[in-house]
Amino acid sequence: MGLIDTHCHLDMLKGTPDEAVTEARAAGVETVVAVGTDLRSSRSAAALAARVDGVYAAVGVHPHDAVGFDGVVRTGLERLLAQPRVVAVGECGLDFYRDLAPRDVQRAVFVQQLTLARRVGKPICVHSREAGGETFALLTEHAGDLRVILHCFSTPEYVELCNERGYFVSFAGNLTYKNSDDLRRAALAVRDDLLLVETDAPFLAPMPRRGHTNRPAYVALTAQFLARLRGWTDDEVAAVTSANARRAFALDGPSAPAAPTAPTAPPS
Repeated sequence: MGLIDTHCHLDMLKGTPDEAVTEARAAGVETVVAVGTDLRSSRSAAALAARVDGVYAAVGVHPHDAVGFDGVVRTGLERLLAQPRVVAVGECGLDFYRDLAPRDVQRAVFVQQLTLARRVGKPICVHSREAGGETFALLTEHAGDLRVILHCFSTPEYVELCNERGYFVSFAGNLTYKNSDDLRRAALAVRDDLLLVETDAPFLAPMPRRGHTNRPAYVALTAQFLARLRGWTDDEVAAVTSANARRAFALDGPSAPAAPTAPTAPPS
């Protein structure tokens, strides 16, 4: 299918990252973006991207780890971002659901990483959970000139604002869950040219693999669900989302094809 998994944590999977990438290729996933959540995992993602064809890296500090963000971490991330296959800052943002770091620290560290993304000229991969209002307020103030990727999209009430601002919107396996009607409506409303798919592996395995450890190969299941939702073929959803991912992360690859027209309501 030529899919791109725009967000996965290869360092958290059982087995080796190479095994996960090989498995993904067999499922039609041509490229994965390995994402860091702290300096250690960011270094791991960058090293893997430098070594394995078809792997790129995003490096950053997750809001859960915001307390550990200091000058050493910031300098370390900036050095990693100088590597050619490190394509984004993140994941970073706000998480007011688990609140594993004080909220004022989360806000400050998010802003520092937005500033870093601007300085190095790379996109920002944003985590937002139970913090939509403050996330979008900080993006309004600090991300006017950045390419923004909203990973594991969880703020469907902001989908039209994303369309207006040109933010990329990425859907994970929870799109396929029975109680995710709001996400499905958002997936229909997102502009064709802003639509992405991801696994967030090892989390959020899509149906029918829910309850199992997620794998990059399973992005094919989410993509197939999205194709049925929007009335597209599997090839169409792969072509559109992968071309979008290449633009979002400035990856090498073919230019975007003409996107099919999305229906206005879910298929019956």
